[in-house]
Amino acid sequence: MAQKATDVVGVSKTGFAKAAENAVVTAAKTVRNLRWFRVVELEGQVTDQKVSEYRATVRIYFDLEEGA
Repeated sequence: MAQKATDVVGVSKTGFAKAAENAVVTAAKTVRNLRWFRVVELEGQVTDQKVSEYRATVRIYFDLEEGA
């Protein structure tokens, strides 16, 4: 068995955890056999002196299918 990884950026208005979850949910729409993930970077946007958006870059690992 072999695995591959891809980086996906998730975004949320409510926090880093939700941003990471959104990245996994988005990846699951087009990638099969997801196995685990690692948060590799956290960023945020500031608007009018307040945090307005959270971003989490998530490295998602998945199993390759036979013959892939």
